[in-house]
Amino acid sequence: MSTRAAPSGDLDAVDGAMHLVQLLLPLRDNAGAPFPRAAFEQVRAELTERYGGVTAYLRSPASGVWRDEGGEVARDEVVMVEVMVERLDRRWWAEYRGTLEQRFRQAELVARALRYVRL
Repeated sequence: MSTRAAPSGDLDAVDGAMHLVQLLLPLRDNAGAPFPRAAFEQVRAELTERYGGVTAYLRSPASGVWRDEGGEVARDEVVMVEVMVERLDRRWWAEYRGTLEQRFRQAELVARALRYVRL
């Protein structure tokens, strides 16, 4: 199976493969204040409108722990939102990631795409 680059740099799925796009969204801002549920519902609505469906894991947050630049232990809880797409529009996803970074007041959000093969 292969994934081929379209002239725009986007990736088209071939041989039955698709792309699974995953967004990791923080539950709280950097000061520890929780984001309102409406912020996550807005993401779900936007992706459903554009792609026809979305899976949001809002009730099972993942916990991350790492050392920051100052050597202090930092913690974060994130939820995952994912969409399956046949064509990966990198430009649109990069712009949307930027929108979410502003909305969730983050320097950077994880937005990743995995090749998905239907079994």
